[in-house]
Formats: sequence, C-alpha cells, structure tokens
Amino acid sequence: METFGQRLHRAMAVRGPLCVGIDPHPELLARWGLPDDVEGLSRFAATVVEALGDVVAVAKPQSAFFERFGSAGIAVLESTIRQLRAAGVLVLLDVKRGDIGSTAAAYAAAYLDPASPLAVDAVTASPYLGVGALAPMFDLAAKHGGGVFVLALTSNPEGRAVQHARVSDGRTVAQMVIDEISQLNVGAEPIGSFGLVVGATVGDTGHELSRVNGSLLAPGLGVQGGRPEDLRSVFGQALSAVLPSYSREVLNSGPELSGLRASAERTLAKCRAVLSGPI
Repeated sequence: METFGQRLHRAMAVRGPLCVGIDPHPELLARWGLPDDVEGLSRFAATVVEALGDVVAVAKPQSAFFERFGSAGIAVLESTIRQLRAAGVLVLLDVKRGDIGSTAAAYAAAYLDPASPLAVDAVTASPYLGVGALAPMFDLAAKHGGGVFVLALTSNPEGRAVQHARVSDGRTVAQMVIDEISQLNVGAEPIGSFGLVVGATVGDTGHELSRVNGSLLAPGLGVQGGRPEDLRSVFGQALSAVLPSYSREVLNSGPELSGLRASAERTLAKCRAVLSGPI
C-alpha cells in the first residue's frame, strides 16, 4: 500500500508545491454572482474542481463552509470530494477535529476509512487535548494510507498564548507538538504521512522544524497577508518540506475557468521561485 507521504511527495514533484483551499465564503459566492445557498455552493465547488482538479497537487475543502448548509451542504461536500479524487488531486479536508477516545475514533472513521462517503487523503487536526488523543486518527491513517496535518504554530493572534506556553521540560507547547509528530515520521521515505500546520505569517518563531520528515502546510498566504518570500523566515532549513496553501488569492480570479487556472499557475510559479532557491 502506498502511503500518503509517498503520494504527496509524487504529487508535489509532478504538479508542483501548491495547495488550493476550496472556501466558499458568502462574500466569494457573491463575487462570483452565485446565490448564498446550496445551489450556489454546488456550482462554486464544481467550477473549482473543473478548473484546478488536474492542475494543483492538493485541494483543501474547508468543511465549515459546507456544513453551514446542513445535510444538503454535506452532500455537496461528499460530491466535491468524489469529483476531486476522480480528477487525480489529493484531498486534504480542513476539519481541525480533535477529541478523545471513541469520539476521536469516530472522527477518524468519518474521514480516513475508505468505506466512508467523506473519505479523503488527509485531514487537519487539533492537538490541544493532547497529541496522544489523536492516536485513533494516526492509526487509521497509517492503516489505510492516509495523512494527518496537526496544528502547531497558527497565525491567529489568539494562538500564541497557548502555542508558546512552556511545558515542564522548558519546550513550548508548539515544539512539543512538533517533536511528537516528528517521532511518528521516523524512518519514513521519502517523507512521512503526518504533517504540521504552520502559518505563513508567524515569522521567525525559533522553533525547530527541520527534523519533522513530513510536510509543513503553510496557510495564510495571499489575502491573509503572507507572501511567498515570508516562507524563508518562517521555515528556514525546513523550506523544502513546505506546502504553500492559498485560497481567496486564487479563488478571487473566478468564476471563469481560465482565470482560475491562470491564477493558480502564477501562484505556483511564485512559490517555486522561493522554495527552489538557496536558503
């Protein structure tokens, strides 16, 4: 069985280091001339799939913007996941789940069991009930060739108070998360299946990321203020592991397919220039 790390490494080599979020904000639907309802949601998602499904390495639907329409929105999410996977793009579902025991196992089954209608290649997860509480997600991902991206250093200002707090051995909470995920990836080739989420706007944090041996998802680029060149100061020696993530910066170029594709290609070129250059 091919691991998620292997699939991601190949996708980034073939299609380039770019993840595009599918975030149907109400404002974005309006910008595209679409109604803020399930029909608009469905048309928006289908357009993004058609434009970018065979272009980008990773697509990242934001579950919340589908969930807000209830069961009908979840049905659109299921359909979007199927369409993306049929197009050959890796699907990273942005759900940021995090719980304990049987509930964590249920979340794992919902997203990482191939039998689930919501099955994806990887999910985002929150470690703040303890990284060990995510074990059901790690275990099921390993069993079925999936991946998990765990929040480590987020760009929202509220996150710093928690993530930079110190544990008993002097490490920050974020560094503890980084180290535990690094342990899960030991010995994996070419990279492990467990990654971290590190915001592109956090600056030089002084945290050690070079031993993760997994992908480093970098949201916050584009409209949220992050620039490709900022990735150097954030990731340093770990730059080669970075997967830049854009959403509105690319999606604002819709709804025309040509506009979306051209925007993704321009964005990818900027990221390549930074990630392939000297550190």
